[in-house]
Amino acid sequence: MPNTSVAVTVDGLTKQFRTGGEPLTAVDELSLEIAAGSMVALTGPSGSGKSTLLHLVGAIESADTGTIVVGDRDITKLRRAALAAYRRTIGFVFQRYHLLPALSALDNVIAPVLPYRVDFDRAARARELLTAVGLAGRERALPAQLSGGQQQRVAVARALIGEPALLLADEPTGNLDSGTGAEILDLLLRLRAERGMTVLLATHEQHIAARCDRLIRLRDGRIAEDLDLTGGDDDRDSTLTRATQLRL
Repeated sequence: MPNTSVAVTVDGLTKQFRTGGEPLTAVDELSLEIAAGSMVALTGPSGSGKSTLLHLVGAIESADTGTIVVGDRDITKLRRAALAAYRRTIGFVFQRYHLLPALSALDNVIAPVLPYRVDFDRAARARELLTAVGLAGRERALPAQLSGGQQQRVAVARALIGEPALLLADEPTGNLDSGTGAEILDLLLRLRAERGMTVLLATHEQHIAARCDRLIRLRDGRIAEDLDLTGGDDDRDSTLTRATQLRL
């Protein structure tokens, strides 16, 4: 049964990093609201704050100032144990897959929930998810025996093992050719519809961003453009032309 999707509200969010010299502001007093069940693309040049924002929402990084509310939880106020529990409710998909090379596809999918007590059969759910992402019969394959697109499908299945209400995807098609990247996006769109997730996706690729419900372009840690892509085909084409001019 799909989890109920969650809204995300970010208010006055700031994150700086120190690299030995002047602090670098990666996210600068950023505020936005993401509707439950929507699929939102974050775009912008390298260094614009896309990945940092995902890491903040996913509690991989902690904010310097501001709040992040996911569903009914202000995650900026959670303590260590509560943060760890929150992270287990989020699905992550990364550009470089991050599969464990010595583990089979099945065991890679199971890995995030292996240390925890769960109320489902881990192996049965992992097999179900691998079937859902088109990898039935490849459960025992090692990552080195899979193509890049297949490895990313394993990574998507792994992200879903805990039935997350929120999926965060950081350049999930960045290491793939355009055809395989489109297949991965098709997969994410289908799974979002079937499982009721909210999806926040960072990408440099126009054709990937174009198929989301909304496009948020970041520059220097702030929102430079916020485009609704849910209109008709003509409106979408016009918006895409504008997005191309903005250089995703």
